[in-house]
Amino acid sequence: MEARGWAPRRQLCPPGILLLAVASLLSCLLTCSQAKVYSRCELFRVLQDFGLEGYRGHSLADWLCLAYYTSGFDSAAVDHEADGSTNNGIFQINSRKWCKTLREYSTKGCNMYCTELLDPDLKNAVICAMKISQQPQGLGSWEAWKHHCLGKDLSDWVDGCTF
Repeated sequence: MEARGWAPRRQLCPPGILLLAVASLLSCLLTCSQAKVYSRCELFRVLQDFGLEGYRGHSLADWLCLAYYTSGFDSAAVDHEADGSTNNGIFQINSRKWCKTLREYSTKGCNMYCTELLDPDLKNAVICAMKISQQPQGLGSWEAWKHHCLGKDLSDWVDGCTF
């Protein structure tokens, strides 16, 4: 009987790397499962329940138009700006003035963390957006609203959505 040389099995991936990859995948799945992209009428009903119809003189159509052109109705949208700030949530609220990152201790306009603006229930995003709309420029604080919604016929945004 001929003895063959024993060689250790080669591992395709070291155990530590595999564990890290699995943990990253699970983290992504948990984060992604919390994101919500609303339909137009679904968001209409949610914003209506929060009392945004007529708030500071703006219709639900204004709010829907704003949400569409800022985030595409995506509650977890995050956009990174060149200055290092981020625009967060369904209304793309900026971290420079309105929300704080996890590394900051200062209080900003909405007195909340930017991550709180990403919740699919929209409570914090709506509270912060209402605070921003109380500024003298109202919804004009958002460039997207000024360019796409201001002065336009917005009736199509609420057409077919039940009051």
